[in-house]
Amino acid sequence: MAKEKPELSAVKIEQLNKQPIIETSIQVSEDKKWVVYKTIITDIKPVSYLQKVLDSK
Repeated sequence: MAKEKPELSAVKIEQLNKQPIIETSIQVSEDKKWVVYKTIITDIKPVSYLQKVLDSK
């Protein structure tokens, strides 16, 4: 009995596209003494958003 994959609505796809992009990586240091967790959060906003934020101060 195979389950069908639910399809995402256009609204849900739009919500997901607005979320930040999160990238993670895990490495061991060269001397093998440390574990390095690196997280990059990329959030894309229009310039008009930044201008409104700066103007509100």
